[in-house]
This record gives sequence, structure tokens and C-alpha cells, in this order.
Amino acid sequence: MEWFVVSPWILCVLFLVAVLAAFIDSIAGGGGLLTVPSLLAAGLSPAQALATNKLQSVGGSFSASLYFVRRGAVKLREQRLNIALTFIGAVCGSVLIQHLQAEVLRQILPILLISIGLWFLLMPRLGEADREHRMQGLAYALVGGGCVGFYDGFFGPGAGSFYALAFVTLCGFNLAKATAHAKVLNFTSNFGSLLFFMFGGKVVWGTGIIMLIGAFLGARLGATLVLSRGQKLIRPMVVTVSAVMSAKLLWDSHGSALLAWMATL
Repeated sequence: MEWFVVSPWILCVLFLVAVLAAFIDSIAGGGGLLTVPSLLAAGLSPAQALATNKLQSVGGSFSASLYFVRRGAVKLREQRLNIALTFIGAVCGSVLIQHLQAEVLRQILPILLISIGLWFLLMPRLGEADREHRMQGLAYALVGGGCVGFYDGFFGPGAGSFYALAFVTLCGFNLAKATAHAKVLNFTSNFGSLLFFMFGGKVVWGTGIIMLIGAFLGARLGATLVLSRGQKLIRPMVVTVSAVMSAKLLWDSHGSALLAWMATL
């Protein structure tokens, strides 16, 4: 078990990165776009970076969830089935990723994220107010909880956006309410995945705990803005984060090929 693998100065930078990432993540998702590359750049191995990122993500998602529950925006009793199936899905995804390659999902994901951004951009009234349920009970728990939780454990990027989109489109929640409920399920899947990584001994605990504290603070600020600013803040951030995540994933998959092609011009 390793506690610190970085210098104190780099640890300070990672703390600040965690604050910013959790602030963004609590509003629109996508905080891992900042934290995972930062951990890799700091010298952690890919396995250590993913495991330590889950630890700090638990701090941010817990902070936002706690705020939303205390404010009455989320009633945990009503979400018990969603939480249970999200946890099961996340654990199953975390186990499966050890045995399968996620490359196909990596290629498809940018298209899905672009679709989410365009959906919110081109449908300005989406999530403006509560609408009629299209799915609820066990059916929703399987789709919006279990399936997205499985994805979060298996791969992860954009999971917060998928949770929120499911609550808006399938449960008919307004955007602020959907974002609040999404963080509870996001915490659940983060926690389920973290348990698996803990057993694997890949978490760098000292670095992760420092980042967890930063994530807790950043997420609390973001959660406050979700309830005070609502969809006026969430919608443009979801569109922006979806676009940035898509560009990042496309560059990771095809950046070298693009540079090689440009070199031939």
C-alpha cells in the first residue's frame, strides 16, 4: 500500500485540480477529464490513477449528495431501489473491465456525448419543468440505475451526464432536480467501484485523501449553485462539458493518426 508517490508541491496542484473538477462535476459531470490526466501527469500508473480518482470522486459526489439530501432536493427513501441497482451495476462493471477491452466503448462514447450536448442545446425547454413519468419503479432502476451504474464501473467518463439525462427524459424531472438525484447515484457507483479498487490495492491513499478533501469543498460550492441557479447554469455547462469530453476522447483515440496525416500535408 502506497500513501504518497508525489512531491508536496504536486500534491498542492492536485488538491486545486480536485476542487475545480468537483465543482464542474457537481453541475454537469465530466470532472474526471481533469483529475485522471493530472494524476497520470503526476507520475501515477494508469491503474493507480483510476483507483485514486475513484477515491477523490467519492468525496465530491458524497459532498454534493449530502447537500442535496439535507436541502430536501432528494428523498433517499424514494431512491432506495435506484441506489441498490446502481451499486450492483457499478460493481459488476468494475469486475468486467478487468477481463474485457473497453476500446469499442471508447470509440462510441464521443458520439453519445455529442448527442447529449446537442439534445440540451437544440431543445431549450427540455428539463425546464417537471413532466410526466415515462418510466418508474423497477424498470427505471434497471435502466437509469443499473445500466448507467454498470457503465460507470466499466468505463466512467460522462456517467453524471447520463444519470441526469435519464432522470430528465425517463422520470420527467426538471434539470436541477435531475442533477441533484444524479449525484446520489453517481456517489453510489463511485463507492461501488472504489470498493473493488481497494481490494486490488491500487489506491494511493495519501494523495487520494488530499484530493478527496478538495473535491468535497468544490462539490459543495457547485451543489449550492445547482439549487440557486438551476437550469440557467446547468444547461450551458452540460453542453460545454459534453463537447470538451467528446473532443478529449476523440483526440486520445485518433490524435496520433491526425498528427501523422497533418505531417504528410
